Amino acid sequence: MTKREEFLNSVSKENVEEFLKFLKLHKDSSEPFDLPELIQELPTKQKELLWGKLQALLTESLLDFPVEQWNQGLDDDSGDEMEVELPAALKQTMAIIEAVTAVATASITVMQDDDAYDALLGCAHMLNAILSAVPPSEMVVQASVQRFCEQWWEKGLEGKDELGRSAFLGLLERSLSLKNPHSKATYLQRLWNLHEVLLTFSFDSEDSKGLSDLLLQCFLSVNHIKREEGRRFLIYVFSWNVNFVKMIHGTIKNQLQFFPKSITVHVAEIYFRAWKKASGVILEEIEKVCIQDFMQHGIHLYRSSPVHSKVRQILSYFHNQKLRQGVDEMLYRLYKPILWRGLKASSSEVRANAALLFTEAFPIQDPSLSNEDMDSEIQKQFEVLFSLLEDPQPLVRSAGVLGVCRITSKYWEMIPPSILTDFLKKLVTDLAADVSSADVRCSVFKCMTMILDNKLSHPLLEQLFPVLKNSLHDTSEKVRVAFIELLLKIKAVKAAKFWKVCSMEHLLARLEVDSAPVSRRIVNLLFSSFFPVNMSEEVWCERCVTIIQMNPMAARKFYQYTHEYTAPTNIAKLMLTIRRCLNACIQRTADEDEAESSNKENSSILEDVLSVNDTSTMASLLEVVLILWRSIRKSLEMNKEALQYTTSKFASVLPAYFRVFQDQRCLVPLILMASFMPATAIPSFSCGVLSKLRNLEYGVAESQYSTLIDCLCRWGQVGHILEVVMDWLTEAMPQKKSKKDTQGRVRINVTVVVKPDLGLDYIEYLITHRMNRSFLLDVQKKKLNQLLKAMGALKVVFYTCINSTEVGPTQIDKKTALRAFNLHCRLSIHLQEKFSDDRSYLLVLESGIAWITEKILPFLVSPEEERVSVEQYDVAKQAVEDFLNVCKDVAMVGLADTEFKGQILRFCTAVLQSDRGHVFLPSLISILKEVAEVCLVQSAQSQSQDLSLLLSFVSDVFQKSLEAVARRLRKNREEGLEVCHSVSMALGDFLSVIQEWHTANTAVKAAVFSTIIAAVVVELKHFLHKVSGAEEVAAPETVQHLPPLSRTLLTVIFKSSSLTRSFLTETNESIESEAIDGLTGLTSVLYVLALIVNASCIGSDIKATVVSIHRQLQRYQEVMAEDHGSIQRAIYESAVKSVNKILKV
Repeated sequence: MTKREEFLNSVSKENVEEFLKFLKLHKDSSEPFDLPELIQELPTKQKELLWGKLQALLTESLLDFPVEQWNQGLDDDSGDEMEVELPAALKQTMAIIEAVTAVATASITVMQDDDAYDALLGCAHMLNAILSAVPPSEMVVQASVQRFCEQWWEKGLEGKDELGRSAFLGLLERSLSLKNPHSKATYLQRLWNLHEVLLTFSFDSEDSKGLSDLLLQCFLSVNHIKREEGRRFLIYVFSWNVNFVKMIHGTIKNQLQFFPKSITVHVAEIYFRAWKKASGVILEEIEKVCIQDFMQHGIHLYRSSPVHSKVRQILSYFHNQKLRQGVDEMLYRLYKPILWRGLKASSSEVRANAALLFTEAFPIQDPSLSNEDMDSEIQKQFEVLFSLLEDPQPLVRSAGVLGVCRITSKYWEMIPPSILTDFLKKLVTDLAADVSSADVRCSVFKCMTMILDNKLSHPLLEQLFPVLKNSLHDTSEKVRVAFIELLLKIKAVKAAKFWKVCSMEHLLARLEVDSAPVSRRIVNLLFSSFFPVNMSEEVWCERCVTIIQMNPMAARKFYQYTHEYTAPTNIAKLMLTIRRCLNACIQRTADEDEAESSNKENSSILEDVLSVNDTSTMASLLEVVLILWRSIRKSLEMNKEALQYTTSKFASVLPAYFRVFQDQRCLVPLILMASFMPATAIPSFSCGVLSKLRNLEYGVAESQYSTLIDCLCRWGQVGHILEVVMDWLTEAMPQKKSKKDTQGRVRINVTVVVKPDLGLDYIEYLITHRMNRSFLLDVQKKKLNQLLKAMGALKVVFYTCINSTEVGPTQIDKKTALRAFNLHCRLSIHLQEKFSDDRSYLLVLESGIAWITEKILPFLVSPEEERVSVEQYDVAKQAVEDFLNVCKDVAMVGLADTEFKGQILRFCTAVLQSDRGHVFLPSLISILKEVAEVCLVQSAQSQSQDLSLLLSFVSDVFQKSLEAVARRLRKNREEGLEVCHSVSMALGDFLSVIQEWHTANTAVKAAVFSTIIAAVVVELKHFLHKVSGAEEVAAPETVQHLPPLSRTLLTVIFKSSSLTRSFLTETNESIESEAIDGLTGLTSVLYVLALIVNASCIGSDIKATVVSIHRQLQRYQEVMAEDHGSIQRAIYESAVKSVNKILKV
C-alpha cells in the first residue's frame, strides 16, 4: 500500500490515530512527508474523497464531544487558563480539529478551478462555527483555523465573506494584544492583506459595535501608528463609514497629548494620506470634522495646553505638503472661515496663534484664481504681515517676526524688492530696537538667521546689519545671546564681515564683563581671529599679544573658554610658545647687544614689540599661560608624558621668571603656576614659600598670602602652615617660666617674630576656601587637635582681657583672642563632619557653651549700670553673637545630635535670661528655626520621644522670646520697637517651618500659635486697660494701629494664607475651650478677627469663631446698665460692633 493510500485510509474515525501520526510527520521538518505535495498528486476523485472523509471525521468528532461540553469544568477554574489540564476527550477533539484544519489548508493551496469542493466548504463552515468556542489554552488550534479562514478569503472561494470576517476579527484582536514586535509586524501585514474584509461589515449593525471598539483601539496603539503596515490599515479604516470618521478623530484627540513628537508625525501622515485617498462624503467629513477642527484648535487653544504643540505639528505636516496636488486649494478653502477672523481677534494669544499658522501656510491661495486675482490676494496677505509686525502685543509681534523671516527666506526671489526692503527695514530699524519687549528683540535676531540661509539676501542685509551694532550691549542677556548667534551665522555663511557689523573693540568690551552664555559665544565668534589653528604657533602668540594689548581683561576671558573650541594639544603648544616668547624677551634684556645671536631657543618678530619692562603685557601673558594650563589640567593628568614635558619646560624657566618679574601682578600667576608643579621640580622657589609666609606682616592684603598658601596646599604641605601658626599662637600666650616643649618640631634658627593675627588670617583662609579646607582636613588628626587646642586656649586670654584692666605680658588683644575662639569653633564643626564616628568635637563645642554661659554672659548688662564698661559689654556681646551663629550653623548642617540640640536650647534660654538677652533675639529665633526644622524632618520619617521633647523645648524658648520682647517694650519702648523690627524676618522663617512641617508634629504648631495668640491678647488687653476714657475705645482699623508686638506678629502671619488659617484654627480652639475669657480678652480677639477679614477675606472660618465669642459676650451684658461714660460699657459696645461688622461680610 502506497503512502497516499495509507493517508486516505487514515482519514476516518476508526484510524484517527494513524491520521494524527501523519500530521506529526508533516510538522517534522526532518521527515519527507509533505501534505500539500501529497494532495497535489491526488487525482480529482481522490481529492473529493479526501474532503468528504475530512467532513465526515470532523462531523463525527464534534458529535462525539459537542462544543457545549468543551468549556465545562474550565469556566469555574480560578487559575490561569493556560495551566488548566484539559480532559482527554477534549484533547483528542482538539488534535483532530487541528489535523483536519491542516489538511484543509493544504488543500486550498493546491486547489484547481474545476475542483468540486462542497465537502471542503462544509468543513470550512464547521471550523468557522467552532472557532470562537476553542478554549483559550488551545492557541495553536485557533491560529491554524484563522490561517485557514485567511487563505479561504484570499483564494476567493465560496462563502469567503463569512470566513474572512472571522479571520479579520481574530487578526485584529491579536495585533492589539501581542507584545513581541516581530510578531506584531507579521500580524499587521496579515491584517492588511485582509483589509477589504472591513467593507463586508455593516457599520450600523449591532454586531459591529465590538469591531468599532477594536478599530478605535488601533488608533491608540503606538505599534499600529509607527509601522507602515499599520498606518496603511488605519488610513483604510477612514473609508469604512462616514459616521466612523468622527469617532476616529475624537479618539485621536483624546490621546493626542500623550503621544510623543515622533508618533504625532505619523498621526499627521495618517490624516493626510486618508484625505488624499478619500472621495465623496468621506472626503468632506475628513475636511470638516478633522482638518478644520485642527485648524480651529490651532488658533484658539491656549499655548499652555498640552495639546497645542501637537495640533501645530499636525497642521505643519499639511502645510509642508503644499506642493502636492490639491493641498493649496484645500488649505485656502478650509482656512477661509477661520484664519482671517483669528488674525483680528481681540485675544492677543489667538492672534499670535493665527499668525503662526498663517505665515507657515503662506501663501494661502486658490490655484484656480486668475493671475490678477492671485496677485491681489497675495498683496492683501503682505499687508496682513505688516499689520502683525505693528501689533500692540509683543506676543503677536514676535509671531509676526518669525513669519516674516520664514516667508522672506523661502520666497525671496518671488517677493517684490520694495516689499523685501520694507520688511527688513522694519525688522532691523524698528523691531530690533523695540524698547517695550525683549522677546521681540530676541525674536528678530533669532529669526534673521533664517533669512541668511538664502544667499540672495546677503547683499541687502550687508547694508542693513551695521544698524544693529548697539544690540551687543542690550540690557537683556537673551537678546545679547541671540545677537551673537546672529553674528556667528553671518560669519558661517559669509554674508558680511562680522567686525563691520560690530567692531572688535565693542566685542572685547562685552566679552570682558558679560555672563558665561554670552562670553562663550563671543569666544566662538573671535576664536579663528585670535587663535587661528591653521596658522603657525608664532602667529597664535602674536594674536595673543594683540588681544592683550586691545583689552587685557577680555583676553583672560577669551583664553578661559578657548579649550572648548580646540584640542588640548593646541592649548599646550600655545603655552610653550608664550614661554619661548618670554624667554626671548628676558634674554634680550640680559644682553641687548647680543640678543639675536644668544637666543638659542627661538626668536620672533614680537621681540621688536615686547619688553620685560612692559609689566602689564608680561603679567597678562603669564596670566594667559596660567589660565590655559588650568583649562587643560585634567587632560594633562591623563597624559603623564605630556604633563612631565610641560612641567619640566616651565620648571626650568620659573626661577628666571621670579627673578625678572618682580611686580605683584606678575608674581600671582607665577606662584599659581608653581602650584601646578611638584615642589621638587622647583626647589629654589618651593623651599622659600614658608619663609615668605613667615615674613609677611599682619594687615597685608589676602592676595599677598593666598597664592602661597594655595601652593603649599597643592604640595601637601599644609602641616607646615599649621606649625607656623601654632608657634605664633603659643609664643603669643602670656609667658609662664616653664620648660618649652619642642617635641621634635622643626624650627628656623632665627629670632621669632610673633604674628598671631596673621596666623589667624592663614587659618581663616584655609577654612573658608573649599579646596584648601579639604587639604587642611586631610592633615593628621593629631596635628589638627593641637591647632584646635592652641586656638581654644586663647579664650582664657580673652576672658582675662575683658575681666581685668591689668593684663599680663601678652601679644594678643581681646579681638584677636575672640577671633581665635570663633575659628576654634568653626574648625570644630568641620572636624565633627570629617570625623563623625564619635562626638568628640561636639564635646568641644559643648565646653564652649559652658564657658560662654559662665564667663561671658555676666558681662551682658547695661553699661549704664556701671558694673561693666561699654567696651566690655561690646566685646562680650560680639562673643555671644558669634557663638550663636556657630550653634545655628551646627544645627543647620545636621551635625547636632539630640544631646547637642538640647544644649543649644538651654544656652538660648540662658542668653534670654540675661539682662540684655533681647538684643540676640534675631539669632535666637533663627536657631529655633533650624532646630525645629531638623527635628520636624526627622519626625516625619520616624517619631520618637526625644524629638517630641526637643520640639516642646523649642516652643518653650519661643514663648520666652516673646516674653523678652514684651519686657523690653515695657522697660524701654524705643529699644523694644527696634527689637520688634529686627526679629520680623527670622520670625517669618520660623513660622513658615512650623507650618510647612505641621503634619510631622501638630503639638508644636499648636503650642507656637497658642503662644502668639496669648501674646497678642495680653498686649491688647493691656492696651484696653490703659484707656483713660470711653471715647478712646475703638477697634484698630489696620494692623499698623496695633501695639508693637502684636503688629509685628500679625504682619508676619497675614503675609501667608496658610499661617493665617493656622492662627484662626488655634484662636477658635482657645475660644471654644474658654482659655480666653473676660470682656477685654474677647474684645481683643474680635479686633484681630476684624483685621483678618479686612486683610484676607477669609470669612467662613472666622464667622463660627465670632458666633462663639458673641455667645460668651452675653455674660457681660450687664455692663450696658452702666453710664455712657463707662469704659467697660464702651469696650462691650465696641465688641458688639465688631461682631456685627464681621458677620455682615
